[in-house]
Amino acid sequence: MTFTLRKKEILIDILLRLPAKSLIRFLSTCKSWSDLIGSSSFVSTHLNKNVTKHAHVYLLCLHHPNFECVIDPDDPYLEEELQWSLFSNVTFEKCSKLSHPLGSTKHYGIYGSSNGLLCISDEILNFDSPIHIWNPLVGRYRTTSMSTNINTKFSIVSLQFGFHPGVNDCKAVRVMRTNKGAVAIEVYSLRTDSWKMIEAIPPWLKCTWKHHKGTFFNGVAYNFIEKGPIFSVMSFDSGSEEFEEFIAPDAIFRPMELCMDVYKEQLCLLLDFYPCEEEDMDKVDFWVLQENRWKQLCPFVYPSDYYDGAIGISIDNKLLMPKRDDIRGQPDLHLCVTQ
Repeated sequence: MTFTLRKKEILIDILLRLPAKSLIRFLSTCKSWSDLIGSSSFVSTHLNKNVTKHAHVYLLCLHHPNFECVIDPDDPYLEEELQWSLFSNVTFEKCSKLSHPLGSTKHYGIYGSSNGLLCISDEILNFDSPIHIWNPLVGRYRTTSMSTNINTKFSIVSLQFGFHPGVNDCKAVRVMRTNKGAVAIEVYSLRTDSWKMIEAIPPWLKCTWKHHKGTFFNGVAYNFIEKGPIFSVMSFDSGSEEFEEFIAPDAIFRPMELCMDVYKEQLCLLLDFYPCEEEDMDKVDFWVLQENRWKQLCPFVYPSDYYDGAIGISIDNKLLMPKRDDIRGQPDLHLCVTQ
């Protein structure tokens, strides 16, 4: 009995060292291996072990298939040619192309990732847009249940997806409104496959506003919104269902050159707008949210003729920037952990 347990411990230790892609091949070895690899405890242990080392982390990028081509932004067929692919977080080499799990040839958007799961939906969201939670590695997906509370009066402003460690569940948050300023917010639980309408909307959100940017971190959906002359970040905790508002730094008065991401476990804002004092150099101004206040850090300074602004922060807290001789399309980046 002791020998059998020891053999199982050795097997688990070996399997935990393998990348997820290799583990998939062992699912068909035998039922006991399949049950072990598919168990929630093994998945959680494997994920935590590899995330700590930043192993099996990929960048997810929307790009033109030909990196050498010259892009014409007025080309009406440009969007049809763009594709989603996984790139190495270390070498930036392309690893694999992603095709829609339902075989659709329509362009689709990716609205967040967590533990190897991607949340995908229509590129232009509508109140009845189907939402799929997809694991591209194993080719499995789930289409979320449809809400019974939404009607044609609402238009979706934003959709975000991620993991909430406090409730140990993946959540999707969609924010909707009408042209009269009414707001509706729904939260989806992957565990229960159900939507919940949030009833208590704060008064400061019951107004006409525009959504610009967003991200999801530690179970909280962050959205950069414009209310008249005021720019602010709205946060919504998908577990506690609590709202907060953080007025943006005074230097931020337009959303076009703004990027929202996470830096060293803190929400950050990146603004590529103001000129740099150094000749032939540009800069990205940089703020982090600390104790509910914005703290400005040293800007990122870079050669103006070599890079083209900021598009995000990598999992190892490095600034991601496209080269000027690469595609200038819509490089939409996420961090994707394969599991």
